[in-house]
Amino acid sequence: MKTKHLRLMQRVYIILFFCFMYLPIAYMIVFSFNQSKGYSLFTGFTLKWYRSLFTNASILHALWVSVEVAILSAIIATVLGTAASLGIASMSRKSRLLVTNITYIPVVNPEIITGISLMLLFVAYQRFAAQSAWLPDNIMGLPTLLIAHIAFNVPYVIFNVSPKLKQLDIRLYEAALDLGCDPRQAFFKVILPEISPAILSAFLICLTYSIDDFMISYFNCGTVETLPIAIYSMTRKKVSPEIYALSTIMFVVILSVILVSNAMESRSYRKDQKTLREEGA
Repeated sequence: MKTKHLRLMQRVYIILFFCFMYLPIAYMIVFSFNQSKGYSLFTGFTLKWYRSLFTNASILHALWVSVEVAILSAIIATVLGTAASLGIASMSRKSRLLVTNITYIPVVNPEIITGISLMLLFVAYQRFAAQSAWLPDNIMGLPTLLIAHIAFNVPYVIFNVSPKLKQLDIRLYEAALDLGCDPRQAFFKVILPEISPAILSAFLICLTYSIDDFMISYFNCGTVETLPIAIYSMTRKKVSPEIYALSTIMFVVILSVILVSNAMESRSYRKDQKTLREEGA
């Protein structure tokens, strides 16, 4: 009897949780196809709000900036984070623990603090560069936005790649060296194929975080607008179905990236489990 009540409570909790989390999103998606501008009564199905988005020059420019920054920052952060993970893995236990704990700080730190601190850093640089004849002093905009996103994403790459490096059998690397490979060849032929699923997963996570980031971008974008900032600017004027349509597109894109990332992680996990079973047999 207690088990039945417990299961019922669990189901009610799950239903309430999903309603609280996803019912507003479902409501937004439905009314992005609404014929009228109202958001209390659905008057008919239409795609005109989506069509108007793709004729809006400012929205298209913000979309291009978001995609450009997301791809570039994800690529650079993945390279830097992977290199940092390899460096951390080669440290002694105490040094590795210290650096790992330091790396945790940007992850648990509120985004507003990270955004403001990076903005202050860029302002300080501009004041210093203004007194120098050879340093560029007008960097607020796309350069600062890109640097801020890279700094924000690197810790997430480290926390995705480092666990995979811990699972790596170092004897494979040593065997490759014994068979005549130099360190570079051993890395690309042995280590990189083993950690590539984690690297790709880290890249997709960086891409997702960068596309939907608002706080870091808001303080470091200068006069450049990303898609989340464009949505925020639109809501300050008037909430229109165009905002619903734009938010729906962002939600679908981000959800697709997350699903792909999870599918890759699941595939990598199954592959590792299969390898362990074969070694045990």
